[in-house]
Amino acid sequence: MSGVVYIDGQYSSHADAKISVFDHGLLYGDGVFEGIRVYNHRIFKLKSHLVRLFQSARFIDLNMRRTLEDIDAVVRETVRRSGMANAYIRLVVTRGIGPLGVNPKQCEKASLIVIVDKLAVYPEEKYETGITLMTSSVRQKTPATLSSRAKTLNYLPNMMAKLEALRSGADEALLLNDQGFVSECVGENVFAVTHSPTGAVHVVTPDVSCGILEGVTRNTIISLAEQNGITIAQGNITLFDLYTADEIFLTGTGAEIVPVISLDGRTVGTGHPGNITRKLLKAFRDYTATGAED
Repeated sequence: MSGVVYIDGQYSSHADAKISVFDHGLLYGDGVFEGIRVYNHRIFKLKSHLVRLFQSARFIDLNMRRTLEDIDAVVRETVRRSGMANAYIRLVVTRGIGPLGVNPKQCEKASLIVIVDKLAVYPEEKYETGITLMTSSVRQKTPATLSSRAKTLNYLPNMMAKLEALRSGADEALLLNDQGFVSECVGENVFAVTHSPTGAVHVVTPDVSCGILEGVTRNTIISLAEQNGITIAQGNITLFDLYTADEIFLTGTGAEIVPVISLDGRTVGTGHPGNITRKLLKAFRDYTATGAED
């Protein structure tokens, strides 16, 4: 069996999976989610994803009425029933069913949804040739509105940025924060690599103060880089830093690690994926081949 969906205690096929039109996740985008990978029957960094899920739920005052261990068991069983060795998991917790009206307290209990399916954010050839990036006019949300550190169902700004990129002919959109610093892409964190004339390598990525979601894959890459003798600094990045970078790459659960060869019509480096990007992509794929559960 492939393509399984769990909804509040019931397992079904994709075709039979249904939620109520009164679910506040649908009506108001009231909920949180995680995207998780399965490699060789092993769920990658499940605990890290679940910890972030609970943090996001706490941020929006959503009582999931389940323990982390409960959800862990449901996710593992849904993957088992799918029979898929390599898959993508979309884990969603909504506020649940309630009457019309923006009053979360009228929803009696949260709803848990686990989807197991295939996902390919970019075609495999893009990992060899690279993608194109453009800077969106959409600005990243700020802590004064809704913190980007919470992974909520409110993804409309990301969707608008993606549409803008596609209309311009680019593969992906880059979002700046309200101060003009680089934040992240639609669903990925961004890294810039600069090679000095002496041969030293400098890699930098925005930190949480820049309005990013602290990605699980991002943190994994930072750790793998250190193990390979590459130090990654975290801080403010401007478009100048990206325009003058020798390499740019993105990281995310769906995208994994994908090289960028063009930004706003400017060629990045040689116009081909760079050595550091290739090295980290290989290190990541070697790592995921072992399962790397936590």
